[in-house]
Amino acid sequence: MLELAILGFLYEEELHGYELRTRVAALTGHVRPIADGTLYPAIKRLERAGLLIRETRPGSAAAPRHVLILTPGGRAELLRRLREPGELFITDENRWFTVLAFLRHLGDPAQQAAVLRRRLTFLTQPASFFWEGGRPLRAADFDDPFRQGLLTIATATSREEIRWLRATIDHLLKDQDQG
Repeated sequence: MLELAILGFLYEEELHGYELRTRVAALTGHVRPIADGTLYPAIKRLERAGLLIRETRPGSAAAPRHVLILTPGGRAELLRRLREPGELFITDENRWFTVLAFLRHLGDPAQQAAVLRRRLTFLTQPASFFWEGGRPLRAADFDDPFRQGLLTIATATSREEIRWLRATIDHLLKDQDQG
């Protein structure tokens, strides 16, 4: 998730470490706080893999700044990860949101729709915790108010996401057919 966010933000523009950390924290910090101890090792891994480079530029005040720049290989890797997200990036909500944050960079509406279809398929499959005896459970099926709340929130969220996914897939494919 962190590497995808780094690649995605650097795809948009060159950034120095602090700017990148701020953007990643804004995207994922509510789920996983971004510490220098996680961000900078990830940057170094991507740099060693040839996906980004670090360039030293004069600072506005005095000290030089290290700017992070995505390489052509890094751009290709981001697009590959968006086109073919791993299963956890489809099933885990937080990872999914990271994919959504950068899916526009994929550019091809058919490829974007294919990724959205994978998420739609996942959301429309019976989930074991919310199904019993071949039917979906309802909040009223639980005596526990907390499980009622869990099911109420999960059902409403899934319903809205499914509605959005279907509408967006239709829109993407309609635009492609007209284009």
